[in-house]
Amino acid sequence: MKWLKRFLYSEIGIEFKACLYFCVILFFYFVYQILQGSLTASIIIMTEMIFTAYFIGYIQVYLLHNFDELEHFGKKEGAFAFICSVVYTLASYLLNWYDKNWLATVLFFCYLLLVYLCVFLIYKIKRDADTIRLNRELEQFKNQKGEE
Repeated sequence: MKWLKRFLYSEIGIEFKACLYFCVILFFYFVYQILQGSLTASIIIMTEMIFTAYFIGYIQVYLLHNFDELEHFGKKEGAFAFICSVVYTLASYLLNWYDKNWLATVLFFCYLLLVYLCVFLIYKIKRDADTIRLNRELEQFKNQKGEE
């Protein structure tokens, strides 16, 4: 039963990551399309983006120890973010998401590095807020126990 819970927890995390990274990648793609003078987006490209996000989500969770959710963002986590950004960027170039435009591809890579840093900070802020909330609830529970 523990294995199943751990598996389901990992799968839910991958779902969340895929959606999160797909949304930020899609935002970049939309901005690129608008700057090119187009108000249309390719469903094929969006499908490639979501599959890439799932693929990298599995890599992040099962091979790279869920590095963007860790307490500390050090050299190893930075290297993992770099590797994932490279994979996304290679996919974007090979699958022609940005018309093989070198400037767009380099900006996309830099954008992804910034996204990984922001995601780490978001998880950290959420953990800190959860800790504060749980400590407050524990203190209230202790006070209730003391009054009884």
